Amino acid sequence: MLPIDFKTFKETLDFSLPPEKWTLALKALWYDAKGDWNASHNIAQDLHTPIGSWIYAYLHRKEGDDWNAAFWYRQADQPFPKYGMDEELKQLVEIAIQG
Repeated sequence: MLPIDFKTFKETLDFSLPPEKWTLALKALWYDAKGDWNASHNIAQDLHTPIGSWIYAYLHRKEGDDWNAAFWYRQADQPFPKYGMDEELKQLVEIAIQG
C-alpha cells in the first residue's frame, strides 16, 4: 500500500526494504531517504519519465553536480530549485504518491 503522505512515507524508513508494491519512483526516493544514494540512482536512471528525470536531477544536485542536475531538471521540465534538499525530497515524495 502506498503511503498517504510524506509523514507516513518517513515512517517506512524503519523497514529494511521499501514495500514491494511501491512504484519505482517511490522506491528510489525511499533509498535516498535511507541514505543509499547509489541504490536510488540505479533506479532513477532507468525511469524514463518526467518524475524519473526529476529524481535523477535531485540526486545529482544532492551530490553537488549542478551542471548534470540542470540538464535533468530541463528534461523533467522543472526549474532548478531555489529551496533546500529536504523540501525537494518532500515535494518529490508527495508527487510520487499522487502518481
